Amino acid sequence: MPSPESNQFKTVFVTGGTDGLGRATAILLAQEGYRVFAAGRDAQKRAALEQFAEAQGLKLETLELDVTDDSSAARAVGEAERRAGGIDVLVNNAGIAIAAVMEEITLQDLRKQFETNVIAPVRMAQRVLPGMRERRRGRIINMSSIAGKVAHPLMGPYSGSKHALEAVSDALRLELAQFGIQVVLIEPGCIPTNINQASATLSAMYVENAAASAYARTYSGFLEMWKKVVGRSRSKPEDCARVILQAIRADAPKARYLVTREAKISAAMKWLLSDRRMDQITLRMLGMHREASAMPQNIQAEIEQVVRTR
Repeated sequence: MPSPESNQFKTVFVTGGTDGLGRATAILLAQEGYRVFAAGRDAQKRAALEQFAEAQGLKLETLELDVTDDSSAARAVGEAERRAGGIDVLVNNAGIAIAAVMEEITLQDLRKQFETNVIAPVRMAQRVLPGMRERRRGRIINMSSIAGKVAHPLMGPYSGSKHALEAVSDALRLELAQFGIQVVLIEPGCIPTNINQASATLSAMYVENAAASAYARTYSGFLEMWKKVVGRSRSKPEDCARVILQAIRADAPKARYLVTREAKISAAMKWLLSDRRMDQITLRMLGMHREASAMPQNIQAEIEQVVRTR
């Protein structure tokens, strides 16, 4: 079995590690020789992953964790440190997505969105950082999204939380540089996982009442667009896991790693186009444009060039 690379990281803690992107990451890292703690709330998913790891002979253990609960975070990190002697890499993967227009989302749901996607990664970082600072090495990988840079209707709550995570990570990266600890953002586009089903459950109240909403057209346009995005996506959780492995192995990791062609295209468009132009294109995609607004050929060529270099 391969050994971890030259930066000497050995132990990785993955939140949301028993499903989707987190599970794929935990398995790949264990296959590459890291000792992995995959943490999650669902007992059945933890048991299934442990059974898989045992059958494959992987150094992969699971822990119970609710990232929104202080005592749960303390227990999980404390147990991992007790077993392994320290955590070298924290992968903050746990997250939720609530789709609703900003006028209609309840403040309770908005708080839930930010509690899971912003507060929780900070909570977990605060638990592992004392040990990392003492050893003067470590890495924190925060799972963001291209939605943290490019926001669409209904995605305000989710995009807002990821945009906040981007800012938190930028500040943390600068604060920790003096201790030899790196902070990395992973920015995927659409990768079909169970988060899509979970998002549908969390967003059900808003979608079910959409027909009676003043934003009915916005809901229908977004849902139609999202079906197309998911349907044509060819990216898999393992694709994201390989990028996370790259970010862990790099002696000098990049601050951000884009994952999927869709994410690279969206980032290029955000960089090249004005806000007005981006709005026109987005509204056109949703079928809400007042008049056709096709993208000029020269802009398309520039976007392709940017995508090839990222």
